[in-house]
Amino acid sequence: MNSRVDFPRCAIGIVAHPDDIEFLMAGTLLLLREAGWETHYVTLASGNCGSARDNSTTTRRRRRSEAQEAARILGARWHPSLTDDLEIFYQNSLIHGLSAVVRDVKPGIVLTHSPDDYMEDHAITSRLAVTAGFTRGMRNAKTVPRRPAADFDTMIYHAMPHGLRDPLRRRIVPGAYVNTTPVHATKLAALSAHRSQQEWLQRSQGMNSYLQTMEDLSLEVGRMSGRFKHAEGWRRHSHLGFSCEDGDPLRQALGKNILINQNYEKNLARGLSSASP
Repeated sequence: MNSRVDFPRCAIGIVAHPDDIEFLMAGTLLLLREAGWETHYVTLASGNCGSARDNSTTTRRRRRSEAQEAARILGARWHPSLTDDLEIFYQNSLIHGLSAVVRDVKPGIVLTHSPDDYMEDHAITSRLAVTAGFTRGMRNAKTVPRRPAADFDTMIYHAMPHGLRDPLRRRIVPGAYVNTTPVHATKLAALSAHRSQQEWLQRSQGMNSYLQTMEDLSLEVGRMSGRFKHAEGWRRHSHLGFSCEDGDPLRQALGKNILINQNYEKNLARGLSSASP
């Protein structure tokens, strides 16, 4: 099959909470922007539970402002959240709302959470992103607000789970490594915009150094690549319903800044789960 599909030069990050983009995919979005792609920033939940001090209204407002600042630093278009924390469910209201965003944006690349992650909000967001992409061309699929069906090729990529392990503690290995070293400083600046989260994550999850946690993650994925200092890892979703079998717009767009994990690809062909970088 022809892998040189003309994917729309637009990428969207769809995550659960404000600051998830910065931890998992900001570097990839920055590199795509440098390659001439339009980029978009979506957090399904408002982040309203992310405080041990302020009430929900105050926290929601603060986190919205921080996310908007981070999106500005990344050069991405910010989109409003669709629900509150702990209210991300695989339900019609979120399917309809996110599907409308996807039809508006028409992304050739969708970046989202791992389908197997430590937190249900992350895993369900991954499912919602897949459905929103899959139904983009279905004229009878409902969206809110109403948007016409859109005919375009797209590809979904799943980020690494928190801690690089699934909920059963199994190691997750990327199918591709993106070299984020050239844009690491900007990624760090965008994460720094989420000032309210540094105290909250220290108290709620024992994250003693908010920025260092992201630093350590990118260094570990870089080490796994065997080539890059800082990296983000990705697993490409099945092509069925999205594009041709070997369509890989992230690889097309990033050139030397992406490394395909050939061991991962070989193990997929053998029906095995990849257990080595």
